[in-house]
Amino acid sequence: MEIKFHGQSCFELSGEGATVLVDPFLKPNNPVAVHTAEEVEPTHIAVSHGHADHMADLVPVAKRTGAHCIGIVELAEWLKGQGVENVSDPNFGGTVRFDWGYVSLVPAWHTNTLPGNPDAPFSAEHGIVLGPPAGLVIKVGETTVYHAGDTCLFSDMKLIAQRSDIDVFCVPIGGHYTMDRHDAVVACEFVGAKTVIPMHYDTFPPIETNAEAFKSDVESQTSSQVVILEPGQTHTV
Repeated sequence: MEIKFHGQSCFELSGEGATVLVDPFLKPNNPVAVHTAEEVEPTHIAVSHGHADHMADLVPVAKRTGAHCIGIVELAEWLKGQGVENVSDPNFGGTVRFDWGYVSLVPAWHTNTLPGNPDAPFSAEHGIVLGPPAGLVIKVGETTVYHAGDTCLFSDMKLIAQRSDIDVFCVPIGGHYTMDRHDAVVACEFVGAKTVIPMHYDTFPPIETNAEAFKSDVESQTSSQVVILEPGQTHTV
């Protein structure tokens, strides 16, 4: 599998003839991204939740490419209402299977408001509070990625790892809106993945953090290896 990082929580997972775009947030909406929504060609799109920094480019990319979209049922129904035709709508515990692997929805502790006003994209007054957020367990070929979405630390991460045998753990470390880098070290202990990729940091001032310090802490306290990717960089598993 090739894992390409676009900044914030946006990744492309490629292998077995599929390219899964996770949490589409690209240039210019994403201030650290290298690539625009016109430069990605996913076959599938998986979305953790409806905040603008996770799905600002979802509808235009889905309509342009015809990619098969996977999101929790309320978000999936909203996508259908936006004219996206190829949509699967699991809920927690649900798995959508493909010939290349699968996407499963697992819990995440966060909030979930669809943007309704460009000037206040996270406002419940202008947007739509729409069901719970999710984490994503995505298997492509023989490689399983746990994309934790936006979440705080919670102990059921241990159960998710026990049930899914995670190879790569994409974990938020920026704090403020998610767990910080210290709690993320504990999350890495819970999950026990061979490879950890930090995300959701340094995109905006409130979530600036020290990724190298996170890497040092994880590698000294767990058996995981941390791969720090700059936006536009790719790692092969």
